[in-house]
Amino acid sequence: YMTTKLPNPHYPPEVAVKVSLLNFMITPEGLEEQLLNVVVEKERPDLASKKNELITENAELKKKGKELEDEILRLLAESKGDILDDEVLINTLAESKVASEEINAKLAESAIVEESIEKTSALYIPVAYRSSILFFCIADLANVDPMYQYSLGWFNTLFRNAIDNSEKNDDMEVADRCIILNDFFTYSLYSNVCRSLFEKHKTLFSLLLCIRILQGDNQIDNLQWRLLLSGAATTETQMPKPNLSWLTEQSWVEISNVAQLP
Repeated sequence: YMTTKLPNPHYPPEVAVKVSLLNFMITPEGLEEQLLNVVVEKERPDLASKKNELITENAELKKKGKELEDEILRLLAESKGDILDDEVLINTLAESKVASEEINAKLAESAIVEESIEKTSALYIPVAYRSSILFFCIADLANVDPMYQYSLGWFNTLFRNAIDNSEKNDDMEVADRCIILNDFFTYSLYSNVCRSLFEKHKTLFSLLLCIRILQGDNQIDNLQWRLLLSGAATTETQMPKPNLSWLTEQSWVEISNVAQLP
C-alpha cells in the first residue's frame, strides 16, 4: 500500500505496472453532485425518498427480467428434441412475455417520474455549484500555510447546518431560496474559516473567496486576472516611455500591457 498527499503524483512505468493506482481526491463535479443530493434531501425529503424508492424498484425489476432470461436460456439448453413439443418451455416463454411487458411498462412509468424528480432537483444546482467552488477555495489555503487544512466531513456538517438554520418559508420560490442558502452558507463558511486564520491572511482569504465566486459566475476576465497576479509576460512596448521622472520603465511596461487587453 502506498499513499501520498501530493495532489497529482507521477509514478514511473515500472511502479505503475506493479500496483493499482486509486485516486481518492474528490473532483468539483463529484462534490457538486454530492452536495446536490444533500440539499435535495434536506429541502425536499419527499423527492429524495421517492428517488430512493424508484432506484430500489428499478433494480428489482431489472433483476426479475434477468432471472426470466436466465430461466429461458436454461430450459433451451436442457431441452431435447423438438422445442415446440416442450410444454414447460412453451409455457415459460408465454409467462415471460407477459412478465416482460409488465416490467417494461413499469420501467417506462418510473422513467417519467424520475425525469420529473430530476427536473425539480436541478433547481437546486446553483447551491451545489457555489458550495463546490467554496470547498476548493478553502482547500487551496493549504498553499498559504500547511496548517490551513479543512476536512470534507467538517465542510459537509457546516453545509447541512446552513440549510437547517437559514431563513425558510413554504411560500418561497426555489430560486429565492437558493439565493438565501448561498448567501447564508458563504458567510457562515467565511466566519468559521476566519477563526482559524492569522490576521494577515484574512484579507487574502476574502479576496480569494470573492474571485472564486466571480469566476464561477463567469464575471472574471482570465487575461486580466493573470496580468494582475503575475504582471506582464513581455518587456516590449509599442510606444516609447514618456519622459516623466515618476514613471519607471517597469510601470510603463505594465501599463502598455494593460492597454493591449480588450
